[in-house]
Amino acid sequence: MITVKSLIKRNTVLFFKDKGMFFTSLITPLILLVLYTTFLGNVYEDSFKSVIEAAGLTIDEKLLAGCVGGQLLSSLLAVSCITVAFCSNLLSVQDKVSGARKDIVVAPVKGWKLSVGYYVATLISTVIICYVALFAGLIYLSVTGWFLTLSDVLLLILDVFLLSLFGTALSSVVNFFLSTQGQISAVGSIVSSCYGFICGAYMPISTFSQGLQRVLSFFPGTYATALLRYHTLRSAFEKAGEALPKELIDGLKDSVDYNVYFFEKQVSVSVMYAILIGTVVLLMSVYILMNKGKKTA
Repeated sequence: MITVKSLIKRNTVLFFKDKGMFFTSLITPLILLVLYTTFLGNVYEDSFKSVIEAAGLTIDEKLLAGCVGGQLLSSLLAVSCITVAFCSNLLSVQDKVSGARKDIVVAPVKGWKLSVGYYVATLISTVIICYVALFAGLIYLSVTGWFLTLSDVLLLILDVFLLSLFGTALSSVVNFFLSTQGQISAVGSIVSSCYGFICGAYMPISTFSQGLQRVLSFFPGTYATALLRYHTLRSAFEKAGEALPKELIDGLKDSVDYNVYFFEKQVSVSVMYAILIGTVVLLMSVYILMNKGKKTA
């Protein structure tokens, strides 16, 4: 355990000492928050309004802002927990590029200890930065339209931690196969540009074709985004339900992926948690097994 603790401390300190890597990871969620509120905010607002106005009804502006803000915050966190994990996990690849990993294993250090050291250090960095993003998002909601309860906030904290676990495990498995700076850049570009679409953060999966919806229903990221949607929008939808028909509220829930389906069967929140936790355990196990017995990078 002493070796693992030393590796975790070493990797965490190096991450925060590398100002380029740290500030890139930190500023990414804040930039996304600005971009989302600037560009996606109007899209989400128009989407809500079009459904409500088509029914010949109106909605309080503050309540509308709360719904839009909740969707924006859930989208931000769904993407940030993954992209930040990939940024934070670059140290494991940079150690291969610089040859530092070979120096470490001279000790010698068992492969599984090395993998745990990278994993936990990446998780610590990712959680810290994603909680900063969550805090910034909560401030935004407090200004635009706050309808969250204490339980919603606590569950959002749990969601961010679980999604950070998932992002760290996924990035660890992917980065295991990387060994050059070019590969790092390529994977980073692919993740940052594609993940938001396939997890339903940029545009709800309900807007996609039925075939694509069924394919994406096999992806754990779909349910991670839905969990965040549920806890950022639940209270706002309950408030809206006091003035709008239940059928309309149900339609809004489906349209923003508050409700998600696996082949026409609605997936419950408890099942979403089970899928996310199960995926994390699977990816962590795969990652440790891949590193077991590995002495050199």
